[in-house]
Amino acid sequence: MGIRKLIIVILFLIIILGLNSCQIQPEENKFKKPEKLYWFIPDGMRAEPDLFNIYEWAQNGELPNIKKMMDNGAYGYSVPVFPTHTPVNFATLLTGSYPKTHGVADGPMHIEGRPLDKVAIGGFSSTARKVPAIWSTLETDGKKVLVLSTPGSTPPEIGRGIVIRGRWGGWGADIYSVNFESRGNNTQRVKQGRGSRLFFFGPELTKYIDSKPAEEWQNIPSSFSPALEIEMVAWGKKIYGYIYDSTDDSKINYDGIIFSFDKKTVLADLKEQEWSSWHQLFLNWQNLEIESDMMFHPIILDDGGFFRVRVFFSNLNDYITQPSEVSDELVASIGPMIDFVDNFPAQLIYYPEDKKTFLQEMNLSFRWHTAAIPFMMSKYEPDVVIHDVYSPNQMLTSRWWLGYIDPQSARYNKVTEEEREQLMGEVKWMYKQLDNMVGEIMENADENTLIVLSSDHGAAPLDKWVRLNNLFAKEGLLKFEINKETGEPIIDWNNSKVIYLKMDNIYINPNGLAGDYKRASGQEYENLRNKVIDILINLQDENGKKPIATVTKWEDVEKFLDLPKDRVGDLIVANEIGYGWNEEMTENLAVFDTPLETGYKQAVLPDEKAMWTPFIIMGPGVKKGYEIKGPLEQIHQYPTIMNLLGLEIPEFVDGKPLEEIFDNP
Repeated sequence: MGIRKLIIVILFLIIILGLNSCQIQPEENKFKKPEKLYWFIPDGMRAEPDLFNIYEWAQNGELPNIKKMMDNGAYGYSVPVFPTHTPVNFATLLTGSYPKTHGVADGPMHIEGRPLDKVAIGGFSSTARKVPAIWSTLETDGKKVLVLSTPGSTPPEIGRGIVIRGRWGGWGADIYSVNFESRGNNTQRVKQGRGSRLFFFGPELTKYIDSKPAEEWQNIPSSFSPALEIEMVAWGKKIYGYIYDSTDDSKINYDGIIFSFDKKTVLADLKEQEWSSWHQLFLNWQNLEIESDMMFHPIILDDGGFFRVRVFFSNLNDYITQPSEVSDELVASIGPMIDFVDNFPAQLIYYPEDKKTFLQEMNLSFRWHTAAIPFMMSKYEPDVVIHDVYSPNQMLTSRWWLGYIDPQSARYNKVTEEEREQLMGEVKWMYKQLDNMVGEIMENADENTLIVLSSDHGAAPLDKWVRLNNLFAKEGLLKFEINKETGEPIIDWNNSKVIYLKMDNIYINPNGLAGDYKRASGQEYENLRNKVIDILINLQDENGKKPIATVTKWEDVEKFLDLPKDRVGDLIVANEIGYGWNEEMTENLAVFDTPLETGYKQAVLPDEKAMWTPFIIMGPGVKKGYEIKGPLEQIHQYPTIMNLLGLEIPEFVDGKPLEEIFDNP
């Protein structure tokens, strides 16, 4: 072959290879779908463009990791669904559907055929949903899923993945911490009423007990005032406390407390506001012996011997994780679990010292959850993590903060500018802990991971409780008496025709509410229901302000509130910001009173900005530095995530993918 022909052949081959490479190149650059998901959903993380403008905070350098998500993804605000309550909004987030589709209308739900004095369906349980959550769908699609502290995740619905303590789902040995307080003349116990119990009807969260002269203690220091002892019993375990005076000053001023199982071995010797280390023990849960851990914290120990002691039990054990061995692995690596601060109803609101305890306990919770992120990612190598922390909700609905930093609150001007600045600083500290967790997530996720930060609802200021059941009692529609020892109401269901039950439901029957509930009908029913509507609409406080935002009949809830008709009361009520419906009853039948809590969220209409939350998403397929136009409905988050993962969106989903954020090739 001549040189000329050889050159022509070589040039031909070069051209052919070049053409092939041009054809192959687009395939190599083809958009790659993310393979993994980390969905971080802090409960009650308010975010809106006015007071809680977290994007401005991030731009100012206060939230550097959220800023990184903004720069590398899309961000905006999200609007929850009514009644802006944790179980309802988590079900919406995790199914992409309205309550009328997924079926969760509240936490405690009542249905026909079951008595109203008991909860028929618990909204925090996975069994309450009528459609599957995202973890079930993703597991079906072959993903290994890990779910941590997420409402609606228990009883577990996944088989190959990991579930760690889904809150309040009625599954596993869910052990709660307990406060022990001096009984005194029982005034505080009566005042607290059902507020001392988990969700007002569960285990006691605060127990009132008496002290007595200390007897038969060994190996303990002398007391310069007559030593006292207390006996604390929780979860089948008896713990003794030895209250003593270490000051040799001829005054009665108790300042120390020793904890022991047997009055011989000292577990901890503490002053007021100190925390003990963890101690292993066995608890009794449903006649099962549960291995657990606990620590002690004297909230108050005053000179005269008044005590308020918090006994914190770890939120982890073999019966609250699936697989069970995950509990031991977590405890061995990062310690016993402090899932979140305080509880519901709030217990750390009654004394000034409670605030310091709250902040300390919240810090311990954030430390645990932050440490859990790298451990879970490296140990279990999940494809999907869905992770909730509850402390933001606890802070913004507690006594100490929101009412004094939100100008919408009647309490806003009850503190100085300097005090408000400090309180806002404490709230921002909490947001910085969330930001730290976001940083830990990004640090431990690979480039194929879709990272999402969102929340279930925000929080609004609370100025006044509206005790609707006192109102109905004054109108002769509800009959009850108060237990003199506990302050808890005893309802006469036979002679009661109207009652308000959490969080937004009023039940009505002109023939009485005893027995199994059945939706009434007929003219007498309509007359009574219209009378109740008139009572509600005309209700106003001493300033002439009306707490009612809307009143909706049960047959209209699907149209106006997107709620399921079969799981709501006869009337559904929404409250104006500043007010909160309160189920509890009192002897004086006062309708309005000032709560200790200064934040609230239930039954507030979701278009109120205080209810808005963040939505930030970053990863393959998402535009970078993109601000979403206007707030999006919560239902659109799920289908957006599924679309980016390249997975089929189930037919029950009401939302649509947010196509404006897609970075299409």
